[in-house]
Amino acid sequence: MKINYNNKVFKAISNSDGGEVDEQTRFYYYQKDEILWATYSGTVIKFGTITGIVGERGELDFRYQHVNQNLEIKTGRCRSTPTIMENGKIRLHESWQWTDTDDSQGESIIEEV
Repeated sequence: MKINYNNKVFKAISNSDGGEVDEQTRFYYYQKDEILWATYSGTVIKFGTITGIVGERGELDFRYQHVNQNLEIKTGRCRSTPTIMENGKIRLHESWQWTDTDDSQGESIIEEV
């Protein structure tokens, strides 16, 4: 399934404990060929960026970094698997891991607005 993420906006639906993304977080995705990038912010996250690759089935492999409300720089990696909802919008099921602290892991879901 070919998915083009260019100019898509996503919102967080759920996140594991230990993550900083919440329901107020918004992601602004862009894509050129198989390269993906995004910016994001929310309640805890003042500003963040994503850089990654889009796979043949729309799956994402990316790295993220952001500055949180405590002015800490946080970094991690994420793999996302897309599904298309009944309304035609994209839902991403994400498995993430911090790379700047304790390497803890979690899962989150974000949906296209």
